[in-house]
Amino acid sequence: MTKKIMRVGIISRKEYWKRTIAIAKGEYEPRRGEPKIWFESLQAMAQVLSSENQQLLRTIIDQRPQSIKELESITGRKSSNLSRTLKTMERYGIVKLSRHKKRVVPRVAVTDFKVEFGLSRQV
Repeated sequence: MTKKIMRVGIISRKEYWKRTIAIAKGEYEPRRGEPKIWFESLQAMAQVLSSENQQLLRTIIDQRPQSIKELESITGRKSSNLSRTLKTMERYGIVKLSRHKKRVVPRVAVTDFKVEFGLSRQV
C-alpha cells in the first residue's frame, strides 16, 4: 500500500466555526498543507485513532477483507461495532467503504497522520 499522510488539526468548536465563517466570507484563505480534518480535542482524536482502531486499520491493510462480515470473523469484533467505527473513520476520510452487490468492503485510505495544534488563535 502506498503511504498516504493526513494532516489533522486540533481546534476548539468555537475557533473552528470562526475559521469556517472567515473562509466563507473570504477573510481567510487556508494555507497549502493546512489540515483538512479537524478534531475538537486530543481526546476526540484519540477516540477515533485509539490503539484498538489502529490495529483494525492494520488488519484491513494486511488481510484485505472483502466484507464487514469477513472482518468480523478476523477481528472478533461484532459487525455492528465495526460498522459504527468504520463509518466514523469514513467521515474523517481515514477509510473508504465501497459497496459491491450486498457487501460493504472496507479499505484504508490513510496510513500516517501528522497532528498540528497550538495555543494561539487560529484565525
